[in-house]
Amino acid sequence: MNTKWVRTLLLIAAVMVAIMVWQLVGRSQPVRVGVVPVERGEVMSTVSNTRAGTVDACRRAGMSPSLGGQIAELPVREGDTVKTGQIMLELWNDDLRAELELTRRDVVASRGRMEEVCVRANVARDEAQRLTSLLARGLAAEEETNRAVGESQARQAGCAAARDVIKVGEAQVDVATARLERTLLRAPFDGVIAEINGELGEFVTPSPVGIPTPPTVDLIDASCLYISAPIDEVDAPAVRTGQQALITMDAFPGRKFPGVVRRVAPYVLDIEKQARTVEVEAEIGNPNGVNTDGQVLLPGYSADVEIILVTRENVLRVPTQIILDGMRVFVLDGTLLAEREIETGISSWEFVEVLSGLEEGELVVLTVDREGIVDGATAVAE
Repeated sequence: MNTKWVRTLLLIAAVMVAIMVWQLVGRSQPVRVGVVPVERGEVMSTVSNTRAGTVDACRRAGMSPSLGGQIAELPVREGDTVKTGQIMLELWNDDLRAELELTRRDVVASRGRMEEVCVRANVARDEAQRLTSLLARGLAAEEETNRAVGESQARQAGCAAARDVIKVGEAQVDVATARLERTLLRAPFDGVIAEINGELGEFVTPSPVGIPTPPTVDLIDASCLYISAPIDEVDAPAVRTGQQALITMDAFPGRKFPGVVRRVAPYVLDIEKQARTVEVEAEIGNPNGVNTDGQVLLPGYSADVEIILVTRENVLRVPTQIILDGMRVFVLDGTLLAEREIETGISSWEFVEVLSGLEEGELVVLTVDREGIVDGATAVAE
């Protein structure tokens, strides 16, 4: 045989032997795995939103003056806290204030005239009563008495008319006050100023019909916040108002805020083709009292909600992430990996209830996605 071919065959044989040795050595090396013991604890059955929800305030008002005009007073700034009835903005209204003062002075003058007229009416009444008494005893003329009675009645009517004039004047004061009030923007509830669209001296105008414009002042009641999020139509029938919920936000990673379902929409949304959802609102419990490390829960944050359907205490549980298709897990039995089929109960994103197939204290594999994790493989815990 040609020497060149002999060398080639020897080289191929050497490579094959090296590969076999490498495979044998590799198989002999144990797989390093992360493990966690099977334990007892709480497991919750939950349903979650299909896409990110949004934090919003239970009460939020975007307000603008009902009249157009120039901003004369702007006593608040963005971020300020205001009380119910507090003035947040005032338009130029010197003319309306002057008109209000004029109507008030008219009322004062009318009261003075009323007092004069009514005093004269009382005097005329007393005179008519005196003459009527004298006429009954034949000591007064009938004609003079009749004239006094008529004068009394006329003056009493004049007194009543003067009182009515005062009522008209008071109504005019109310009208002028209402017109002046339309130039003031007051807080309808306690809240925080989120946004102001306007500066001193600028002119504001009401929105034309059918053309929405940004509100002059955006007021938020941050004492009550809720998340609005869509739930898949398959999960929606199990959701009820009053159920407890856990709310997470990207702004506070690793934190869960307690909540309660306050509304389930009575209709189905057809957002996309073959993707039907039901809108659910969950109110965040005591948003001002939760520990956020000094930060404030703000409307507009993205958030997710887990609605708790069932809670079971002191049951066997394993992390949800270790469950493979077909309800299988890997157990580290000494130095060997063993594949197990288990029966499960309720589950959440974190834990799955184990009904059978595992015992408390057994070590189950967390790192199920690592190469080399197969039934019967040699392994060592990290």
